[in-house]
Amino acid sequence: MKSLIVIISNPIARTSSFGKVRQATAYLQKKGFETKLLFTEGKGHARELAREAAVKKPNLIVAAGGDGTINEVLNGMVMSETPLAILPLGTTNVLARELAIPDSVEGAMERAITGQIRTVCLGKIEASFENIPVVRHFCLMAGVGFDAKAVYDVNNTIKKVSGEGAYILSGISNLIHYYPSELIFSVDGKQYTGYAAIIGKASRYGGNFKVTPDADILDPCFYLCIFKGRTRIDLLRYAAGVIRGTHLRQKDVLYLKAEQICITGNAHIQLDGDYLGTTPATISIARDALRLVYCDTLAVRPIFCYSREMIPPPITTSPS
Repeated sequence: MKSLIVIISNPIARTSSFGKVRQATAYLQKKGFETKLLFTEGKGHARELAREAAVKKPNLIVAAGGDGTINEVLNGMVMSETPLAILPLGTTNVLARELAIPDSVEGAMERAITGQIRTVCLGKIEASFENIPVVRHFCLMAGVGFDAKAVYDVNNTIKKVSGEGAYILSGISNLIHYYPSELIFSVDGKQYTGYAAIIGKASRYGGNFKVTPDADILDPCFYLCIFKGRTRIDLLRYAAGVIRGTHLRQKDVLYLKAEQICITGNAHIQLDGDYLGTTPATISIARDALRLVYCDTLAVRPIFCYSREMIPPPITTSPS
């Protein structure tokens, strides 16, 4: 009996096409695998398809799409014995870059069937969407504040045409009307304040920008940046720092290692590039939560780590 590989595809991913998914299917069949192709029909459907597929214990599940599709699929596979592989077909494909997955269909599928399988730790977030509690897992990052508001306001029609351009336009629009509220972050029991944050479970953000360069999905911890400035000039300065890789040198950027984060205040939240909901939120580590196909020759990242002694002392404060 042939080993089964299930492919879950988002047909509206920007660079996705029926032809590319069929090419992946044909490649796997040529390698001797039985394949089953499933197409999503709307938001949240990939999670349902993945959950149903994982119960039947196929040899492998492939998420074909962007980071949002991958996030949905992994949320249906948490604690499953079935490994997850990636066919990158989205706007920025951050996780594929993090794992050194090739852009080509054949390259990605070869990696899927020959790569090393590692058990990784995920982030788990509890927040709310329109006053309804939501719980989700993530493998890349959670953004709180400005970037999440920009994701919330993205025009989906423009996104289908221009991809990253839709996020840039939304970011510019939000910059003009940027009036954030103060947030309080309880990080492993210590309190800090700020106006936005990136909580990284992986090093990359928005492509190849490394906002949390020490974060690794294998490790049972987060790295987070808390941005303490609230003006438009502060925001532009942070953006320039991220592009140049110098943001961690700025005095009003806190860089912390954490296992549990509680956030109070009023702000939007995005997860792996897709909108989630609003604060308050609690973020914790889900240990050994997912089996993921890695590049078997993935280079070790250079160590770039701030010690606890280098981190500014916590600011004692309480919610108003």
